[in-house]
Amino acid sequence: MLAEYETGDLRMRLARHHDNVDTAFRGWIDTWLDPGFRHWDFTEYLDYIRVPILAIQGEDDRYGTLAQLDALDEVMCPVDKLVLPNCGHDPYLDQPEAVLAAISGFVERLVRSEGM
Repeated sequence: MLAEYETGDLRMRLARHHDNVDTAFRGWIDTWLDPGFRHWDFTEYLDYIRVPILAIQGEDDRYGTLAQLDALDEVMCPVDKLVLPNCGHDPYLDQPEAVLAAISGFVERLVRSEGM
């Protein structure tokens, strides 16, 4: 990925989404390539989540896996999971209508359940 950034069009593609693309890229790549990152795990904190969750992920996300959504099966609160087919890392850009519909439905259910 570093070579693609330095010699390909990755920098230009990232610049569409980040004001300071070099800082954003270095923050990601330095973290991902750090040997300690391979052992980083947030699942021990899942038991502390006490609010409903809406998790949306693209099926074709190059930077995340569906295992991240599967980890939410361990939480003690309601979880709505949506995996969007033909969708990459940015569901809100790839499929904005589906994302908006999911958020709207999620919020509507929360409001109804609270009797608002």
